[in-house]
Amino acid sequence: MDVEVVGRLLSTLPEDDDHPYRTGPWRPQTTEWQADDLQVVEGEIPKDLDGVYLRNTENPLHPAAKNYHPFDGDGMIHVVGFRDGTAFYRNRFVRTDGLLAENEAGKALWAGCSEMPEWAIREDGWGSRRRMKDASSTDVILHRGTALTSFWMCGDMYRLDPYSAQTLGKEDFNGAFPYHLGVSAHPKVDAKTGELLFFNYSKEAPYMKYGVVDENNDLVHYVDVPLPGPRLPHDMAFTENYVILNDFPLFWDEDLLRKGIHHPRFHPHIPSRFAVIPRRGSTEDIRWFEADPTFVLHFPNAYEDGDEIVMEGFFQGAPEPSDQGITDKWRRAFRFLALDHMQCRLHRWRFNLKTGAVREEVLSDQITEFGTINDDYSGKPNRYIYAASGVDGWFLFNGIVRHDLHTGDTDAYRLPDGVYGSETQMAPRVGSTSEDDGYLVTLTTDMNDDASYCVVLDAARVSDGPVCKLRLPERISSGTHSTWAPGGDIRRWRQTDTAAQAVAL
Repeated sequence: MDVEVVGRLLSTLPEDDDHPYRTGPWRPQTTEWQADDLQVVEGEIPKDLDGVYLRNTENPLHPAAKNYHPFDGDGMIHVVGFRDGTAFYRNRFVRTDGLLAENEAGKALWAGCSEMPEWAIREDGWGSRRRMKDASSTDVILHRGTALTSFWMCGDMYRLDPYSAQTLGKEDFNGAFPYHLGVSAHPKVDAKTGELLFFNYSKEAPYMKYGVVDENNDLVHYVDVPLPGPRLPHDMAFTENYVILNDFPLFWDEDLLRKGIHHPRFHPHIPSRFAVIPRRGSTEDIRWFEADPTFVLHFPNAYEDGDEIVMEGFFQGAPEPSDQGITDKWRRAFRFLALDHMQCRLHRWRFNLKTGAVREEVLSDQITEFGTINDDYSGKPNRYIYAASGVDGWFLFNGIVRHDLHTGDTDAYRLPDGVYGSETQMAPRVGSTSEDDGYLVTLTTDMNDDASYCVVLDAARVSDGPVCKLRLPERISSGTHSTWAPGGDIRRWRQTDTAAQAVAL
C-alpha cells in the first residue's frame, strides 16, 4: 500500500475527552490520507467492481460551548475507489465556510443543535435555525459526475471531486441556489432523468418548499408546500411521476420555541401526513394522506402500482424514547440516536390516488435502519433493501441485513464484536443482469485491531461474509450516510465537461 499524508487540521479537543461520540468508535480524525493499491487482508478485489464508495462523517475538531451533539461535527468525506481489481482511498474535510472560520480562529464559533444561541461566539449561522454552523456533514450524493454534500438542518451544498474528495466550492444551480433556505439532508437523484429533487424547511410560513434541478443543473421547479407550523422533515421519496414529502408529529415544542428553545416533542394524537405531488406539480396539486403517528428518518424507495403509490421506510415505534431505567448519563442523553430505543422497523405505506385511502403494514420485526437499494431501481418496483442493524443503546451499526420484500425473508451478516459498520451501498457489477447482481460496500471501525477496513460482500449472499477486505491507513470515526458512484457515470460526465470546455475555447 502506497500511503501519503496530505494534510492535518488543528484540533483543540481535550486529551482526556470522555464524550462517547468523540471517543472510542467515534474518535475523530485530523489527518487527511492518500493511499493507492490498498492492502488486501482477505479475499480478492472483484475485477467487475468499478466505481467509488463515498461516505460522509461528522468529525469535530473543537469542543462545543457546553453540549456536543454528534450532528455538530465537521463534514469529512471518505472515498474508496475500485477499478480493474485495484482500490484506492482518500479522505478530506469538507471545506465549508464554518470549518475555515473555526480553523482560523482555533476554536468553535457557533452553538450546536443541543445548545442555546447565546452560547455562540458568532451569530451569522446557517441552517433553518439561522444560528448554526453548516457542517455539510450529513449526506453525500452524486449529480452530473460531481459529489454533493448536504446538512440535515438545511445548508449550502458543497461540490467535491468524487475521486480526490477535494472541495470544489459551493453548488449554486447555475446561480439559482435557494441560499435563504438551503437544501435539507437527503436530496434525491433520478438516474433515469438526471434530475436532482430536493426540499427545504424553515420556521417561517409556508415552512417547506420543494424543488427540481434538471440535468443541466438549472433550478427548473420550486414550489411552496404549506405546513401547519415549523416541522423537522428529514427525508423524501420519489416515483416515476411523483414525489412524497412528509409532516410528522415530532416537532419543536411550540411554547419553548417562542422562548428560543429548540426542543422536539412527539405528539401521538396528531397523525402522520404525507404530501404526494406530481414532480413538476404546483402547490394546488398537492394531495395529503394521513397515517399512523410516527417519525421516519429514511425512506429507501417508492414506486407506482396501478392507482397506488407504494413507499417503504423505517417506522419508529418510539419517536420520543423513554429514559426510564437508563442509568448511564450518556445513553440517557442520546437515546434519540439509538435504533433500538427508537424501535425502528421496516414499514410500508400504500397511498391510493383514486380513493384517498391509506394502507400500512409492518414488513419486519427486526430493528434496522439506514436502508439503501440498487439505485438503478430508484422510483421503480424493487425487491431488496440493505439496512443496518444497531447496537444496544448506541448510535452504532453492528451488521448488514438484506430485506427481501417479496418473501419477507432476511439475510444478514453480523460484524464481529467491537466492529462497527457504515451505511452500506449496493454496487452493481459491470454488466449486471438483475437487481442483486453486484456487491455491498461499507467501511468498518474495528476497535479490536485499532484499524478500519473497507468490506465488500456479495449482494446476493450477504451471510457468506466478505468477498474481500481492504485495510485503510488509519482507524476512522464511525459514520453514517454514503453513496455509490458508478465509474462509468463519473467518466461520462468528465468527458462531457471536457468536450463542453473545448467548444467554449
